[in-house]
Amino acid sequence: MEISYKDRGLNYGDGFFTTIKIESGQPQLWQYHLARLRQCQQVLCFPELDEQAITNACLEAAKGCGLGVIKVLITRGVGGRGYGLPEHPEPKIIITQSDFPAHYFKWQEQGVCLSVSDIKLGHQPLFAGLKTLNRLEQVLIKAQASQQVADDVLVLDIDDNVIECSASNLIIVKNNQLFTPSLKLCGIKGVYLSLLSDHTQIKSKSLCLHDVLEADAVFMCNSLMGLVPVKSLDKQVFNLQTALDLKSKIEATL
Repeated sequence: MEISYKDRGLNYGDGFFTTIKIESGQPQLWQYHLARLRQCQQVLCFPELDEQAITNACLEAAKGCGLGVIKVLITRGVGGRGYGLPEHPEPKIIITQSDFPAHYFKWQEQGVCLSVSDIKLGHQPLFAGLKTLNRLEQVLIKAQASQQVADDVLVLDIDDNVIECSASNLIIVKNNQLFTPSLKLCGIKGVYLSLLSDHTQIKSKSLCLHDVLEADAVFMCNSLMGLVPVKSLDKQVFNLQTALDLKSKIEATL
């Protein structure tokens, strides 16, 4: 597929995407991914999507794949003067398939070590929770994380609130209650977090680093890795067996 150098996704990050796990030839959690695409379309004032056509294309891309990843990326296409919107936009839909990150299986069983990122997220409530193409903060966060010994990083916002990890949501457990950081000002609400929220009581609230360090268990999650226990955050060590037991109980509700 060819992409024009004038495409608004390339020039302005004018678009959105979602990343889907393929298992046994089927896109997983598809209705949640479709809801995410629909929300982005509405907030960013895109034309209504042909959801059936996108669904059929993803089913075709997943066919015959035992385990893999599909990415659906949608731009506003070409047109408009500068930042101005085209009068009759023709969105570009790009669907690609790739290998599944094999290290996620190890993470699920053995947990991960986190460190706190030095790069902090800015506030933009208009796009908070959405997975738009504007991901430069995450690019820099991932670049820094790759230079560290830890498996991944915990990311704060400019007010030092805990928000997420480099490519996943965060859940903490304290006194048998589940909490996840508020995403009203920044961050991305993942599909797997939405799934968990529909089956398990998870309270969204402002969390600071102290809240995470004092938690009984900590997890990362996204639609590819599922629920992954955190076994340490910098010098703080968490009980991995406690997290694994809680992970089994949470997953049993799905």
